Amino acid sequence: MPRFSVIVPVYKVQAYLHACLESVLDQSFTDFELVAVDDCSPDGSGAIVDEFAARDPRVTAVHLPENTGLGPARNAGLERATGEYVIFLDSDDSLTQDALQAISDRLKDTDGPDVLVYDYVRTYWTGRTVPNSVAAQLTEAGPAVFTLADRPGLLKVLHVAWNKAYRREFLERGGFAFAPGYYEDVSWTYPVLLTAESIAVLDRVCVHYRQRRQGAITSTPGSRHFEIFDQYDRVFAYLDAHPELAEWRPHVFRRMIDHFSTVFTARGRVPRGSRGAFLRRTRTYCRRYRSSGATPRLRTRIRHALVGMGAHRTYRALCSGRTFLRRVRRVAAAGHHAVRAAALQVHYRAQRCLPLRENDAVFSAYWGRGYGCNPAAIEEKARELVPGIRTAWIADPAHHHTVPTATRRLTPGTAAYWTALARSKYLVNNVNFDRRLVKRRGQVFLQTQHGTPLKHMGLDLLDRPAAVGDTDVRRTLANCDKWDYVLSANRHSTLVWERVYPASYTTLEYGYPRNDVYQQATSTDVARLRETLGIPRDSVAILYAPTHRDYRRTQRHPLDLDRLLRALGPSFTVLTRAHHLYGTPLAGEGSSRLVDVSDHPCVESLCLASDVLLTDYSSLMFDYANLDRPIVVYADDWAAYEAARGTYFDLRRFSPGAIAFSEDELIDVFATGEWRSPHSAQRRAAFRERFCPYDDGGAAERVVRHVFLGETAGLPSVVPLEERQPAAVPTAFGPRQEPQASVLLTTSPA
Repeated sequence: MPRFSVIVPVYKVQAYLHACLESVLDQSFTDFELVAVDDCSPDGSGAIVDEFAARDPRVTAVHLPENTGLGPARNAGLERATGEYVIFLDSDDSLTQDALQAISDRLKDTDGPDVLVYDYVRTYWTGRTVPNSVAAQLTEAGPAVFTLADRPGLLKVLHVAWNKAYRREFLERGGFAFAPGYYEDVSWTYPVLLTAESIAVLDRVCVHYRQRRQGAITSTPGSRHFEIFDQYDRVFAYLDAHPELAEWRPHVFRRMIDHFSTVFTARGRVPRGSRGAFLRRTRTYCRRYRSSGATPRLRTRIRHALVGMGAHRTYRALCSGRTFLRRVRRVAAAGHHAVRAAALQVHYRAQRCLPLRENDAVFSAYWGRGYGCNPAAIEEKARELVPGIRTAWIADPAHHHTVPTATRRLTPGTAAYWTALARSKYLVNNVNFDRRLVKRRGQVFLQTQHGTPLKHMGLDLLDRPAAVGDTDVRRTLANCDKWDYVLSANRHSTLVWERVYPASYTTLEYGYPRNDVYQQATSTDVARLRETLGIPRDSVAILYAPTHRDYRRTQRHPLDLDRLLRALGPSFTVLTRAHHLYGTPLAGEGSSRLVDVSDHPCVESLCLASDVLLTDYSSLMFDYANLDRPIVVYADDWAAYEAARGTYFDLRRFSPGAIAFSEDELIDVFATGEWRSPHSAQRRAAFRERFCPYDDGGAAERVVRHVFLGETAGLPSVVPLEERQPAAVPTAFGPRQEPQASVLLTTSPA
């Protein structure tokens, strides 16, 4: 008996069916059967089902002689199911990576409940994803197994069949089956949840719920939406047949009225000419099944009262009134914003007429995402070396906690923000300030950049539409004209910056201040960081940090990290860091050896804590090379990346370490020890010689003395590569002689 029977009803979904079935067959958990039921689909869906059945023995193809609808098709799949648990999946949706493994683990941890409810996200055809708005009902806090009476809030979770796993013996014992018609999930979900003697939840996204632009049944207008009434007749008939469930009538009644209201108000469902009839039918059902108890909030009670009275026109008028008020508020807010913005610009112009504050310096990084990168290292060193300096940091309020207490915090768009830009002598950023910044005579703008360029930048993007996007080249060059100094970590960067950002600035080949910590930290600092991140003492920590893809709208998941960990064994831990342009992590929860560090405020700390960097085309490799630790490049889509973005050199021929072009090759790189072989070390040495000539731990001091103190001679000389002692990892690499001074590293600045 397989662990799971995954039932997929199929009808007119040939464009999505491959992705759906592959999301099941590609699961790391393999103990399942896949029952695909072709509901006499008129397109090529049936042939696709047969194709999958022919190539994988776990797939059972069922072809119905005539179209029966979603409910009966699921029943046909149930009749052929042999698994311990049954999972339904609609044929235009898909399972997330490792979903079955997570579901199986949770079922095991909760001793096999009748029903397990798990989370989902809506995935729109535009690429946008929206989380479940009531996901809080799926928190795993409290008893692991319970009944609906313990957590009635589960009734708020979308009442569909595909966000749950059902013990098949429970379904057979209860005689549960789907009814025909639209909204068949209603007459299935309520009886199942009310009857289940044991329920558990899994607070993990297991399904991508596709929101199609066209073709979804519930978004297709027509009279069949009236079939929702028959489904609730079946629910209340079930309650009548089971008197012990009578206490649930008020709850179901409330959910019913809410559901009727949703269908009525949803655009594109009930045809305009049928709205009155729909609301009158709703009034009849309100009277038929009205139950006292489960009192909703006032706003909901008003809606229920109007629905119960069948006040069709009144209800529509109130809805229109609410829509009108929302629009008025939006217009008013836009007007307020415009007036405020104009007032702030008047304030900014007035401030520009006042004298500069010679000891004021304003810093920012990464468009206000917090204290970090080169500006942070320069700000800290400026407070140490420059007498009387007053520093301010621009960041969104959510990141103010990362800014040191000795530094003033500024919120973008405020009067204080514009005052600082108008009157501070020094402006330091690793991107650009607001485009409305007018650089005054006497102001000094230091552009620190935020990485060594592998991919094409600036003017080199003009002939690459996938990468340049909506970039305004004239505005970019206008920003460059404001720069007085540009930092460079190597001659390669200098040549690139001066060509792709042509302007009259001075290039400072001093190294990147953010990399100073790699030479200043001690093994004690590294050990403390590893302990903070939960890395076992004897584990080899891999920092996996892929970069952004210009040719894709969504984050790419090319690497099966669970498979990599299984192949490497228990002595490895993987830290995953997603690119900041994506809002989702690279790995889910559930493994102590797979740790998401995407939200960690300091990437330098993550580098120090790891033994090896695994990346693709991220500029992090240039910084990490300063640690003289192994680097592995995973370039499985090199041709696509090169075609879309373009690179300044062939990473395949000049790599900082071992390079792999497939997942199997990558596993071999680690399994055979190639990742830290002498050959990989030779590659890394050549890479460091070219790209790390100035990152010796003194870059911040050189920058501050030159820009803030005006010292152009007698600056700290650069320590040769062979004399540097970067921080060592207290693991399998063994001890290394360390500097005596300890550098305090924390997850956020002191």
